[in-house]
Amino acid sequence: MASVSPASAALEADFYRSSCPLAESIVKKVVDRAVSRNPGLGAGLIRIHFHDCFVRGCDASILLDSTPGNPSEKEHPANNPSLRGFEVIDKAKSEIESLCPATVSCADILAFAARDSAFKLGGISYSVPSGRRDGRVSLKDDPTQSLPSPFFTAKQLEQNFARKGLTLAEMVTLSGAHSIGVSRCSAFANRLYSFNSTHPQDPSMNPSFARFLKSKCPSPARNDPVVNLDVVTPNRLDNWYYVNLRNRRGVLTSDQTLMSSNSIAAMVTYNARNGGAWAEKFAEAMVKMGSIDVLTGSLGEIRKNCRVVN
Repeated sequence: MASVSPASAALEADFYRSSCPLAESIVKKVVDRAVSRNPGLGAGLIRIHFHDCFVRGCDASILLDSTPGNPSEKEHPANNPSLRGFEVIDKAKSEIESLCPATVSCADILAFAARDSAFKLGGISYSVPSGRRDGRVSLKDDPTQSLPSPFFTAKQLEQNFARKGLTLAEMVTLSGAHSIGVSRCSAFANRLYSFNSTHPQDPSMNPSFARFLKSKCPSPARNDPVVNLDVVTPNRLDNWYYVNLRNRRGVLTSDQTLMSSNSIAAMVTYNARNGGAWAEKFAEAMVKMGSIDVLTGSLGEIRKNCRVVN
């Protein structure tokens, strides 16, 4: 990376080399086993890390369960019921706690798990600077102001990521995580049935792709079904997401909108043609995202159980 933010400067690679040298290998083993059984968990772990870092910074606030009178971030509609993979973090934390009690933060375990998921599903490898500590606050309403909406325009996405210190190019790069994972029909049904007064269907969507999505998401849809965000390689973290956008086969408004601006569309085209270069940029952007507003030193705590404060 060309520059290191003050937050990431406080983190360091191999932070647990003395205090818990097996920490990262334990997380990798647990993630490999879980994602081998269910590749969707890999997408879920990357998404949990993203949703954590964009709300109060990468402090594992997303992992806290609600308490009486205090619903947590998990209860926000952007997170419930769509986020998955919490049990993988619990398993890794449990194994680490039995070996190195009160040493490895939940925030670091989540960052390791996202990295290991990217490697398992896309062969993308990078070192995760660690030393994060866990926050003690998680509020249901916080994600509303922090997380990007699936209905955002390109400009809104750019502004949202900029508030977190991420560039336009990094926003486009990180959007490639939608090469894996699923979306509920309700997040894009407006593009199929009620786009605007002139067009019932979003004209930026390939008509044959719209027909396919309608077959998966009838109107009205019972139980709000899910569809893959990338129907070509749904369990592979790769640059097909960008190829799909060029073919007008982006599922969400916030995906296809990347083709609405010439400058952003040029980035999409580059990524569609250069999978290896995108993978390198994705690794760098994940490291930078993982340093957003981290707690280090004596701030926060090292939770013994990722679901509750000490």
